[in-house]
Amino acid sequence: MYCSKILKLTCTFALATLFMAPASAQTTVYRLPGQHNAEHQDLIAGQINVKDQVKAEATQQLMDNFFTEEEEPEFDIYEEGWGSQRVNCYNEKDVPQTRVINVANFAMPCDGYVTSPYGYRRRFRRMHKGIDLKVQTGDTVYAAFNGKVRLTKYERRGYGYYVVIRHENELETVYGHLSKFLVEPDQYVKAGDPIALGGNTGRSFGSHLHFETRFMGYAINPSAIFDFANQTVHTDEYTFDKNTFTHARDFSPAANAEHQRRYMAEQSKRPKKPAATSGKSNKNKSARSYTVRKGDSLSRIASRNGTTVKNICRLNGITSSTTLRPGQKLKLK
Repeated sequence: MYCSKILKLTCTFALATLFMAPASAQTTVYRLPGQHNAEHQDLIAGQINVKDQVKAEATQQLMDNFFTEEEEPEFDIYEEGWGSQRVNCYNEKDVPQTRVINVANFAMPCDGYVTSPYGYRRRFRRMHKGIDLKVQTGDTVYAAFNGKVRLTKYERRGYGYYVVIRHENELETVYGHLSKFLVEPDQYVKAGDPIALGGNTGRSFGSHLHFETRFMGYAINPSAIFDFANQTVHTDEYTFDKNTFTHARDFSPAANAEHQRRYMAEQSKRPKKPAATSGKSNKNKSARSYTVRKGDSLSRIASRNGTTVKNICRLNGITSSTTLRPGQKLKLK
């Protein structure tokens, strides 16, 4: 009974307190219970410090996962030695022992047969670093692969007029003894594009194309890449090796002889072309005289004008060792 009275009084007091609450209670600021505040502080204290956790290595790993298909930037092949005026402009100490080179996208530089192979020449006591292919003066010479022209130059006692092209597959090709350029330095060419006309300039004893294939300065035997008798490449990939780059692949003298026979038969059917003897143009071919310019030599004048040093000397009463003066007039006919 006593407990029941106490319970009633307690409930009555609680109800009275509720209904007697002032109207201003609606604007009262309610505060979080102390227990909730403590939990909130514990949560903040337990959070991970992002500054201490995000490392450069983790960020790189994350980016690698996002861009798994993205490749490294390509090495600029038109950089090393690009401004050099030499055929070999590379530092050979950096050349790898082996390298697989894609040669699938190719064009034959000409359709001629091999007149002189790659290798050591006892007669001249030096290495023949390319291969000689038969062309007629004025025949078109083509780029072997896609790439950019690095040099168009004249060398009196060597290549004559020659072109050097650096290709996308990292090879360089050299085309020598030309009669006329059809391209200029820094020009991009595709495999099979005309780049020059064949000729007989420089140290040459008859119209032909001197053709070289080089990898970072190493003169590879062109017959290791090209099957000249069948006018194709041996395989779509060539493996350069410092120990074997001078070796030919499947070279067959009999196949070359058969190719020569077919080539000569085709040549006999072609109408004869006028000879192209100038490295730039044929304007001076019919000239009767020539005015010497600075840097000229008798051999260069003869080459540009379709004549010989002997003939110029005979017509002008001079010798091959005569010093030429700028402005001097020379008879050509």
